[in-house]
Amino acid sequence: MPECTPDADPIARFEAWMAEAERGEPNDANAVCLATSTPDGRPSARMVLLKGVDRDRPGGGFVFYTNLDSRKGGELRANPRAALCFHWKSLQRSVRVEGPVEPVSAEEADAYYASRARGSRIGAWASRQSRPLESRFALERAVAEYTMKFGLGAIPRPAFWSGFRVLPERIEFWRDMPFRLHDRQVFHREPGGGWRIEALYP
Repeated sequence: MPECTPDADPIARFEAWMAEAERGEPNDANAVCLATSTPDGRPSARMVLLKGVDRDRPGGGFVFYTNLDSRKGGELRANPRAALCFHWKSLQRSVRVEGPVEPVSAEEADAYYASRARGSRIGAWASRQSRPLESRFALERAVAEYTMKFGLGAIPRPAFWSGFRVLPERIEFWRDMPFRLHDRQVFHREPGGGWRIEALYP
């Protein structure tokens, strides 16, 4: 694909790279490391699954879902900024995204939740994500209880389960090159809209 130019769209380039990853990665091409931090700067990172890239906001947005009472959910409410790092080993490429975070709408969360497998929807109710687990049996019992509670009927989205959208201010594209002289291009979101691009030393 052609190299980026100053007026290129980094979201379009990300979508193209993601499409290649989905064809080439053995599994979970949409896996991404999400970094958050407490208000006093204590960082934490974990893998999540990207569930959408949208253009409804200026500059686009990267969407993922979680239990809002999890560690990441609490940190994002207290300090609504995040960083994402995608690494596609088979393509020898990486993308880093940084920016503020906003909650998705209830309608978006409902639509995505309804698309999940039934077992995953039960699991959202049963798991007290990030909190101490007294035993595996306790989790299995909770799954059984919610399975009985909802039977064959609809499973509503828990109020404590929703999503966040990272609004990119900076997007960096990295490609592996010989002798560790890697190609790095970073897009900076301009206050008035549009993007400024620059190359970085490897």
